[in-house]
Amino acid sequence: MTQQIPQVPATEPELSGVRNFRDVGGLPTVDGLRVRGGRLFRSGHLAHATEADAAYLATLGLHTVFDFRNAGDQKLEGPDIALPGVRNVNIPMTDPADGAEFWKMVRDGGLDELRSALSGTRGADRMISVYREVITERTAEHSRVLHALAEDSVPALMHCAAGKDRAGLAIAVALLAVGVERDAIEADYLKSNDPHRRYKVRRSSTSADAMSPEVMELLSPLFDARASYLHAAFDTIEETWGSTDRYFSEGLKLAPETRERLREQLLDGAV
Repeated sequence: MTQQIPQVPATEPELSGVRNFRDVGGLPTVDGLRVRGGRLFRSGHLAHATEADAAYLATLGLHTVFDFRNAGDQKLEGPDIALPGVRNVNIPMTDPADGAEFWKMVRDGGLDELRSALSGTRGADRMISVYREVITERTAEHSRVLHALAEDSVPALMHCAAGKDRAGLAIAVALLAVGVERDAIEADYLKSNDPHRRYKVRRSSTSADAMSPEVMELLSPLFDARASYLHAAFDTIEETWGSTDRYFSEGLKLAPETRERLREQLLDGAV
């Protein structure tokens, strides 16, 4: 599929039905290059995209949309809208049972249940565990994404439900693979905390208590982008494989020439 790559607008668009959208172009690498604009995008799910949102997305020349949601997520929000000429690839990064349990707690969990599951450091600990597990248990999925990006899938958009965790990790892994500075990866990751980007938490009860300050505080670790979560993922790479290079070569089965093609696809000036 051959597509023209349009000029990326200098200002970030305001999409009314898609949260957390952005181009990761411009991020610096350790060897002085930058991620090319218009090659790699990230967002929350596209299920609620408006006609105007879809019209804008259609101008990006996307080749592939990677949807990292599982069946539980898709049942809750619905399938992505179809974008003409764009390949949609679903690669669940967590199990459907995990998604169903997570959303049931978020939507229906009473105060006592939420306190039991999330009080103190439990919520943050839960998220750190998820980040570690995605790194160690989803190597085949991350390998598939990186091989696709190196071969024929850019411009690409990656998303999950909120565009924060599974998409955030997949973006981080792709950026690590081409040598983007870790501080720059972290800064982009933390943008998911911007108020206009955050996932809108919905609760099944309409009572005032359902969205009380205590409930929202208990839920906040699940919907925050925290540096400690990303650091846990990076630490897991080092602890498990010894180095990022071994993670890519042994964990993700990425040959040196594939990483070089990935750099050529994503970076300005890479040859």
